[in-house]
Amino acid sequence: MKVSVIGTGYVGLVAAAGFAEHGNDVICADIDEEKIARLRRGEIPIFEPGLDVLVERNAAAGRLRFTTSNAEAAAHGEVIIMAVGTPSAPDGSANLAYLFEAARDIARHLTHSVVVVNKSTVPVGTAERVARIMSELTTHPIVVASNPEFLKEGTAVDDFLYPDRVVIGTDDEAARDLLTRLYRPFLRQSERIVYMDARSAEVTKYACNAYLATRVSFVNDIANLCDLVGADVEKVRTGMGTDPRIGNKFLYPGVGYGGSCFPKDTRALLDTARAHGLSLSLVAAAERINEAQKLLLVRKARQMCGDFAGKTFTLWGLAFKPNTDDVREAPALRIARALLTDGAQLRVHDPEGGPNFLAELGTTDGITLVDDMYEAARGAHALLLVTEWRQFRSPDFDRLRELMAEPVLLDGRNQWDRAQVEAAGFRYTGVGR
Repeated sequence: MKVSVIGTGYVGLVAAAGFAEHGNDVICADIDEEKIARLRRGEIPIFEPGLDVLVERNAAAGRLRFTTSNAEAAAHGEVIIMAVGTPSAPDGSANLAYLFEAARDIARHLTHSVVVVNKSTVPVGTAERVARIMSELTTHPIVVASNPEFLKEGTAVDDFLYPDRVVIGTDDEAARDLLTRLYRPFLRQSERIVYMDARSAEVTKYACNAYLATRVSFVNDIANLCDLVGADVEKVRTGMGTDPRIGNKFLYPGVGYGGSCFPKDTRALLDTARAHGLSLSLVAAAERINEAQKLLLVRKARQMCGDFAGKTFTLWGLAFKPNTDDVREAPALRIARALLTDGAQLRVHDPEGGPNFLAELGTTDGITLVDDMYEAARGAHALLLVTEWRQFRSPDFDRLRELMAEPVLLDGRNQWDRAQVEAAGFRYTGVGR
């Protein structure tokens, strides 16, 4: 099948490579000329495990090509996948300007009937708006369907190639059949395509992310209670997770969620609810709890270290989660800004996200990016574990003790055993422990 993908971000690039992997003829378009030039040279502009191999293999086979021309993409695809960014506007709503502009450009260059698929995360009713916009600019028949993605950064390639389910939102039978043919090779083991109307599909995406965000905020609130009453949230979490009605997913306490999905999508869902006179109080509470949780380690550092002025702090982990270089809405940003504002010096390390972190932070004053995790701890009055990369799980605590100015560990992801680190001479605090 001929497929065009508009957008080369996490969703677009993974989708384009994934569709090509199953034998489709794919063109991936983006207006960013530098990004397309890099992709044509075989350079992947984002860090996502396995994506480089997938892109290289399919580009070499001629099944995956890159272009800056929406006209070329419009003329090519039987199915046109819209994977354009929908960032948060200042009021929390989803900014659909990029999506609508891409839709207009595609419509102007259509040469045949197409099924247009919104894979971008968009508010309810967007498929209908895109259909109206495009229909005003072309005489060719268009069906706009909703096909939300459920990729997790760090495991996006496997999530796309082996999906838990595929949601197809359309009332058009021909479009449903075409998209079923497109996705059937991904679902050889069992039938996991869920059909619904476009509006329901659009709400499904937001509902999933808001529910998962709420679980994260709930367990963090319970962790904060455990700190106050002397309980251990890790034991509480295990007790909860063994209940089959609850399960153990997304019940890991820490310093809050970040990234491009949960913060943006909860805000957009709240904006949609407000527009219809509904508060969605539970989702709003989850967002408030999360923003406060991002500063938990700062509050704990004040208790353990006193005044920050003139002291050095080490941050291990800068990306919002392991196995990505994405720092959007990362807790480390809030932590770093708070420490710097109060006069601290920072030495920071992340296996992939360092350059993006400094760019997003917008300053290098008072902060040093260090390539080696141990060297980053040299002279530190406290070390804060912010992102749970695997290489941080079993460090050499004796070596750390020798390098640091003060033996203080703040474990923002509950990765370390208190007895072990205290035996090595450290003062330790975790989350809810």
